[in-house]
Amino acid sequence: MPRGNIPAKRKAKRRSECPLNASVEMLGDRWSLLIIRDMMLRGFRTYTEFMECYEGIATNILADRLRKLVAYGIVSTEPDPSDGRKLIYLLTAKGIDLAPVLTEMVLWAAAHEETGNQALVRLMRKDKENFLAEVRRRWDEKTIRSTAN
Repeated sequence: MPRGNIPAKRKAKRRSECPLNASVEMLGDRWSLLIIRDMMLRGFRTYTEFMECYEGIATNILADRLRKLVAYGIVSTEPDPSDGRKLIYLLTAKGIDLAPVLTEMVLWAAAHEETGNQALVRLMRKDKENFLAEVRRRWDEKTIRSTAN
């Protein structure tokens, strides 16, 4: 049912109404969170940059996951100003709201598994609120720059 001036979204068919189920259905595959990580922490915005991820994603999987993230409203696209045939991918407000979730997942994994990038883990542990504020500040800057173009 539409609320206020917000148009009604087509309801995705879900297995259940459980909020955790909705999250898992949107983000539960291996690649979606890694794409979001690269956008948040590494500043990736182009298909080519995503292809350079450490984990080595296949092109067809990347295209599919980006399409799904756009459909879920987690990522948006705009034409690349230097080449209109290419797209720039940007986190939406819904996407950047995942920053605390990803931070907690990183900290959880670092506490229970042997992981790399301990400098990032130490930074998150030292001052999580400041870390998250910095992630949001960088996103705000990119959003402002993007809307100015």
